[in-house]
Amino acid sequence: MLAWLSNPDAQLILISPTILEIVLGAGNIFFISILSGKLPAEQRGKARNTGLALALTGQRLVLLFGGLFLI
Repeated sequence: MLAWLSNPDAQLILISPTILEIVLGAGNIFFISILSGKLPAEQRGKARNTGLALALTGQRLVLLFGGLFLI
């Protein structure tokens, strides 16, 4: 069942989107920080938390696990 772990092609297929998700996630954090910094102080925390929650939705996890399922 886990024999695919020893296949270099399968590892590359799994590692590539994972690295892309990390890079895009870091970009989201920077963008949210810049935008929330322009808000009044009492709204910054809520805007930051809401933005991060939306950026880290289950959609990304579903896509990654869907790719794992396809492998």
